[in-house]
Order: sequence, then C-alpha cells, then structure tokens
Amino acid sequence: MSSATPCTLTFNEGSSLPSNAPEWAVAASERIRQKRAMGDVSSIRPPDGVKNVLLHSCCAPCSGAMVEEMCSSPAMDKVVVFFYNPNIHPRKEYEIRKEENKKFCKKLGIGFVDVDYDAENWYKRMKGMEFDAERGNRCTACFDMRMERTALYAHENGFDAIATTNATSRWKDAKQVDDSGARCAAKYEGLGYWTHDWQSDEMTIRKYQISANERFYKQEYCGCSYSLRDSNEWRNANGIPKIKIGGEEAGLGDRYFSDPIVDAQEESQDVVDEFFAQANEIAEAGSNRKERKKRLEVYKSRRKDEASDDVVNGLNNW
Repeated sequence: MSSATPCTLTFNEGSSLPSNAPEWAVAASERIRQKRAMGDVSSIRPPDGVKNVLLHSCCAPCSGAMVEEMCSSPAMDKVVVFFYNPNIHPRKEYEIRKEENKKFCKKLGIGFVDVDYDAENWYKRMKGMEFDAERGNRCTACFDMRMERTALYAHENGFDAIATTNATSRWKDAKQVDDSGARCAAKYEGLGYWTHDWQSDEMTIRKYQISANERFYKQEYCGCSYSLRDSNEWRNANGIPKIKIGGEEAGLGDRYFSDPIVDAQEESQDVVDEFFAQANEIAEAGSNRKERKKRLEVYKSRRKDEASDDVVNGLNNW
C-alpha cells in the first residue's frame, strides 16, 4: 500500500463569503461553522469497518472537500488518492490536472498513486459511443473503466473501500457514478464502495472555498475529447468563448478559482440543467453535421436578446 500519514489534517477556513452571498451558501457555511464550533469537524461517517479508503480523483478541485471530510473523520486511518483518468484530453490538460492534484496531496501529506495514461485503450473502449450524450452510455463505460482499475488496486493493496471525486460534481449524475463504483467494488470480497451526498450545499460551498484558497486551476469541461467537442458547440450556440487549455503558462491567468460564490453559481442546478437539455438535443443528431448545426442555430437565435443571462456569462466548472 502507498505510504501516507494518518488522517490528522487541519484545513483553514478558506475564502470568506461576501455580504451579498446567496442564502443557500450562507446557510451551508453557517452549518459548517456550527459543527466545527461544537468539535464535530466531520459531518460524515465512513461505512462500517472502513478505515482505509482509496479515493479515485479526477482533479484537485473535486478532491478538496472530500479529502477534508474523510480525513477529519475520527474513524478513518488513511486516505490515498488514486489518479487514473485516461479519458482526459489533450495530454496537456491531463498533465495540468494530475500535477496539481499531486501537489495538493503532497502538501497535505497523503498518498498519491499516479497510474498510466492509457488513452489508446480508453478510445478503444469508447468506440461506437463517440456521439452519445453526456451522462449516457459512454460516460457509464468511462466510469466503469476507471473504477475497475481503482477497485483492482484497492483489492491488491488492502484497502477497505473505494470512492470517487466524480460524485462531487453536479455536472455528473451521482447515481450513475455510484452504480459504477458499487458494481466494480462488488467484484472483490471485503471491498466496499463509499456512498454519500457529496453534492450537498455544504460540500459544494466547501469545495469552492478550498479551491479558491488553494487557487486551483479551473477546468471548463469534463475531460474527454468528446466532452470538449460538445462543450465548445454548446458554448458557440450560447455566445460563450471557446474553451482554452492551460493556465498562467498559456497566458490565461484568470483560469483559477478565486471567488467561492461566483464559482459555485457556475455549477448551479439551473446552469447544469440547461446545459444537459441542450446537449442531449444535439446528441440526438449524432454525427449528422447538418442536423447538429441546425439545432445549434436555434440556441444562437434564442440567445441574441439574452446577453446578460447567467448561462451565457458562466463557465462550466466540471
């Protein structure tokens, strides 16, 4: 098993909330403050018998609040982050996300397992699903591929359970993610899958407080080349600039988390719902470019008089 110090982390409070913060964020932040004032540093309990967990991570922003909760639980002995994401494209984006996650784990003193970038095998496994909608069969296959590898490593190295940061994002279908994790863990006797409402208001605001405090890189799409394609089509239809890869080294100094409220609002349920409603319609056109273009034009014309709409101004914090 990869070495890691016991779970005795101490996080700071992160970015404070502005006076105009929405009620849901203020309420969630207050609940967190009250729990800590009472000495209840963690609001979760691991599954019975779970003391060592292998946490599959897609990126540092999605891992922050999960690591904090897991390592703050007095029942936990060890948390190790497992980075296996052959879906992330291009390679430059993959390296940015991986190195940031590795740096974060080193700062906290927890284990980090760097797994092969076998993108060729990922593309083979996704063959025939290139135009599936987000949250469709391709996403299930992608979760399965990553969770299978996570479960195997956990089994071979004596972990009690696995979990994944994919479950924290409202851009993901939590049930789809959890079903994949449970299905893969069930292949090995004694290995469990840790389920929890990682998308709660408390987890969401805390995720963005940590991301702002750590100034994490802000990715704007799920990760795969098909997500990049579909997200750019959606952006084009809604008047949002095309996704750019990279941060400060690419001259994109604004591509980092800085305001937990603004960042959290970009993952509001309204924004997420509208994205998927449009993305699913586009996906129905499949590889028919003429039909895809026709459907995209509908959104373009509709947005002409909605320049101030939150969806137009927002970015996608996957």
